[in-house]
Amino acid sequence: MTTDPQIRLATEIAAQFRHRPPDEAAEAIARHIRSFWDPRMRAGLSAQVEAGAVTDPLVLAAVRLLQR
Repeated sequence: MTTDPQIRLATEIAAQFRHRPPDEAAEAIARHIRSFWDPRMRAGLSAQVEAGAVTDPLVLAAVRLLQR
């Protein structure tokens, strides 16, 4: 099974913020993605979330923040 690169990268970013409270971690992940990811990468991650491929709760919360 291969993992989409955006999912893998977002999960790796989430791992760096797991020590923070969930709301704070999700905001930090969203801020990182917004700052450093190309719009196509963000769109790909959002599409994966909509398709149900993302299971990490911090990544899901971060993507929801990005979609606002």
